[in-house]
Amino acid sequence: MDGWVGAWTGGRRAVHVGNVADFNEQFLREPSSRGRFAVGRSAAVSFGADRSAVGRSAAERRVDRLRRAHHYAGLAVGYSPEPAALVLPAEVDRVWIDWLARELDWGPVELFDGIAPGGTVAEALAARPALAERIATGPEPVLFWGRTPDRGEGPELAAVRRYEAKDAAHALFTALAQDHPGVRVPGQEPADTPRAAARRLAARAARGRTTVLKSPHGVGGYGTVVVTPEEVSAAGGARRLLRRLVREDVLPSGGPLLLEEYVDGGPAATGRLRDLTFDAVIGADGRVHPVGVGEMAVDGTSYRGVTVGPGVVPPGAAATAGRFGLAVGERLAEAGHRGWYDVDFVTDRERRLAPTEANLRLTGPAIAFVLRHRLDQVRGPGHLVRTLDAMPLGARLSQEALHGHLDRLRPACARLGATLLPLIVTACHEPEPAVGLALAARSAEALDAAEALLGAAHHALGRMFEALR
Repeated sequence: MDGWVGAWTGGRRAVHVGNVADFNEQFLREPSSRGRFAVGRSAAVSFGADRSAVGRSAAERRVDRLRRAHHYAGLAVGYSPEPAALVLPAEVDRVWIDWLARELDWGPVELFDGIAPGGTVAEALAARPALAERIATGPEPVLFWGRTPDRGEGPELAAVRRYEAKDAAHALFTALAQDHPGVRVPGQEPADTPRAAARRLAARAARGRTTVLKSPHGVGGYGTVVVTPEEVSAAGGARRLLRRLVREDVLPSGGPLLLEEYVDGGPAATGRLRDLTFDAVIGADGRVHPVGVGEMAVDGTSYRGVTVGPGVVPPGAAATAGRFGLAVGERLAEAGHRGWYDVDFVTDRERRLAPTEANLRLTGPAIAFVLRHRLDQVRGPGHLVRTLDAMPLGARLSQEALHGHLDRLRPACARLGATLLPLIVTACHEPEPAVGLALAARSAEALDAAEALLGAAHHALGRMFEALR
């Protein structure tokens, strides 16, 4: 089988392992103390954020962080067009898998869930040798969220460690951009210490420049914040502002920071075509296979979802992102990377594309591309897919109650021309309950209408429970 599906799975059913937490752990120099650690992007979202986490022990913070990452691992249902087995760290009611199987025309799916409630998936599999052997010796390809040390050292892991770093990705973008009209790389300067970062931030603010502060590693928006000159002044100076951002766990404590030029999108930034992603797969032979270009929904610096499908991104922008993204992929392949990757962009006032980071792993948008492929395969071409990674719920629900809530909304979505697909269902009983969903339709208007319907219905849950008191 040609194309990205052939390079990704050989066209076969696959085993999906939800090791989001494992991937994130290898890049954490210091455990996060609050919910701003987004659990994978394009992770995006602080599921079950504990706002009172300051002062807790490192072990307690790690458990909290892992729990939130395990919620996002629910996206493992969409790693490939048709899973043969799912390995999930959190407990997931079988009815959700049956729902997806009906809509996506899957065959029987083995479910191994709840395997890692308080640790990583690697730790859980080490304690369950029979399951580990089933995964390792089965006939199906095995897909992970990302490469991790427990699978062995080598060029693939080295490439991930190198280019997941935002300064290394920036250097790569800079080296390639001169051959790609329509692409401009934001300026970036490193600061090895908080004191150096404060000096440079103050200097930039004095010149009236807005700055994007970045930790070299971070996912889903954690470790990235946009700072205006006005905010520096209001905080009483750059040093005080940086200290506050560390206390609030917006930035990690100590260590280097990157100060990056803020790309002003102008009036267009308030509408469509601000945040784009290009996704591709590098096959075992090192060839790069494009998957597509999608439009991301980003709140501040936090990823919230994506829309993919025909007409979502104008042809010119899609072609520019595709050419540059393929060039990036060729260099990643030379460095040893194999598997999924993406390149994220923002647009400037002239609609030029500014690459901001590369992700050498699966991401939230990857799931949307996979779902779109499967729906086109089983229902005919032309689907648009929108993922909504963490829609707030107006009340805490059990999985059973959440299923009833969404099942009642399914026919209403269908009347609008949209198919409702549940993805992240384990965060519904958190203090700040949320659910991750996908919508599929054949028009953007149908997606917009279904999203509005769902948002209103989720919000109404709070009023319903208030009425019962």
